[in-house]
Amino acid sequence: MPGLSPSSAALTLTKFSMVNLQENKTMKKIRITQVRSGIGQTLRQKRTLEALGLKKMHYSVEVEATPQILGMCRKVEHLVKVEEI
Repeated sequence: MPGLSPSSAALTLTKFSMVNLQENKTMKKIRITQVRSGIGQTLRQKRTLEALGLKKMHYSVEVEATPQILGMCRKVEHLVKVEEI
């Protein structure tokens, strides 16, 4: 990654393999499916589900795998299933 030292570059990686996304010029698409209910979760988690476009259980959306979307997926990883397309 240009402009970052090797140690700080390692800190910016996530389990969704950000390195592969940054090497490609085109963003990969991912399918996000809500597998658990937002009932009983914090308001922040409910709003994250809403921001991802998830409306109800077993609802899926296909989005580009940007760092922002991947970060939101990590915050609600116990409520969603993420698959590469």
